[in-house]
Amino acid sequence: MAKLIIEAGQARKHYWRDLWRYRELFYFLAWRDLLVRYRQTAIGLTWALLRPLLTMIVLTVIFGRVAKLTVPGVPQPILVLAAMLPWQFFSNSLSDSSNSLVANANLISKIYFPRLVVPASSVMVSMVEFIISFAIMVVLLFIYHYPITWHFIALPPLVVLSFLAALGPGLLITALNVKYRDFRYIIPFIVQFGLYVSPVGFSSSRVPEEWRLLYSLNPIVGVIDGFRWAICAKEPMYWPGFVVSLIVIGLMLFYGINYFRRVERKFADII
Repeated sequence: MAKLIIEAGQARKHYWRDLWRYRELFYFLAWRDLLVRYRQTAIGLTWALLRPLLTMIVLTVIFGRVAKLTVPGVPQPILVLAAMLPWQFFSNSLSDSSNSLVANANLISKIYFPRLVVPASSVMVSMVEFIISFAIMVVLLFIYHYPITWHFIALPPLVVLSFLAALGPGLLITALNVKYRDFRYIIPFIVQFGLYVSPVGFSSSRVPEEWRLLYSLNPIVGVIDGFRWAICAKEPMYWPGFVVSLIVIGLMLFYGINYFRRVERKFADII
């Protein structure tokens, strides 16, 4: 019996052009995921404000009041939230994108489209939540009368960097998760562990100088340091570590895209 395979005529040759052609599907999936996430909730998108706010309060008490890991001249809530926002963006993006292909199994098995659209749209949902959550930072800057400097112009590129930092490992893990469903149990552990090994509740300047470059191999460290440099004018940037984080993000993105492209033709068969 003949087997019918539905795919783009020259999918490999025109993959990136197809990705642009299917941009409306990208928007639709992102909008659908956003609606599903807050459907039948009493306060809806307000959860995007409450989660970082409550986490910020807890970390401010633990690292500011108890551990005394403060930075002179920078209010602890602003110091923590400047790291909490990119961290939550990164962790939510990684968690959502890693399970995105399995969650859309019915769609993937029926029609052709560049599969990269699915995990990328999941990351976009987290970006919307990030933009909403940033309202808390605006309020805190106003409450503490904290000055806004020219460093703020670096925020848009840093948001893009956060997107890429999550997309690279997200593509790798979601591709592996199609075949090895164990990863849906591993990701929550990685995210929880990452919160404690990343400088969210404290400044990375607290890390001993001889270990700081090695510490920056954690790609989110450079992103967090960048956000703090942009928002907290008195928090200096550790440029060697930022460059190391950039290199790690680039390598992970390159490997994630290449591995995803290499195995995506098999997704419909094994999902």
